[in-house]
Amino acid sequence: MNASAATAPKNPFAANTSHALRGDYEHMREDYTVAQPYERYTEAEQARWRFLYDRQKKLLPGYAAHEFISGLEKLNAGDAIPRLDEANKVLGDATGWQLVAVPGLIPDDVFFDHLANCRFPVAWWMRGEHELDYLVEPDIFHDFFGHVPLLSNPVFAEYMRKYGLGGPKAIEHGAQKMLARLYWYIVEFGLINTKDGLRAFGAGMLSSKDETIFSVENPKPNRVAFDLERVLNTAYMVDDFQKTYFVIDSFDQLFEICDCDFTPYYQRADGKPPIDPATVLASDTVITKGQF
Repeated sequence: MNASAATAPKNPFAANTSHALRGDYEHMREDYTVAQPYERYTEAEQARWRFLYDRQKKLLPGYAAHEFISGLEKLNAGDAIPRLDEANKVLGDATGWQLVAVPGLIPDDVFFDHLANCRFPVAWWMRGEHELDYLVEPDIFHDFFGHVPLLSNPVFAEYMRKYGLGGPKAIEHGAQKMLARLYWYIVEFGLINTKDGLRAFGAGMLSSKDETIFSVENPKPNRVAFDLERVLNTAYMVDDFQKTYFVIDSFDQLFEICDCDFTPYYQRADGKPPIDPATVLASDTVITKGQF
């Protein structure tokens, strides 16, 4: 297994909640939130944060979307593990979003409700020294460094809110796995075409040293122009680099994704196996190196 496993989403979409969890669930509230126990962070954990932050930030130029880099700069969180209440002042002014600390993985319905109400759950704990490049569950570095910068972007923040609003319909149709694929391929591993070339904006690759470079430069993976139904029906990799990345043309395109009724997609997929993540379909628009 490699570093991409360190980037798994925090909600139970792509992870099994039956394994041992890192956070303290005993003292959580009904909505699975807790007070960020900042006094529990050790000096070693603070140093680990600074190491990971500096390593990833150096990789961003030439690989990350401008909107992500801009959002990260606004948060100014390189010197220490961020205090969520301080980050909330930045997000509140920018988009009205707030961060809430959670022990770790949370149920689908709770996750959707937080997003629908402009709250992003952040696992508060920090990974161990032996987990710098491999992590089963997302920690505060993945959640904050990977996800929070784009929550300061109004277009992306609104997409996340609408994604959360779509959760109950997915649950009603038993289609959580389909909606999880949209989260995975956009929020965790999304690529965008820019005037400067292909750039990453997904939290999964941008919080992973190796997959940041792999997703943009390596010739091995497929890079396919985004198509909603294609994404909803495509399985993904949880313990290796992605075999396929989906590419959007602009963040404005995200509005189109969540402004339509997903019911027909759920109905057409009922009972059918998902598309293998390495498969290229005849209907795909494949983006080659010369095109980005």
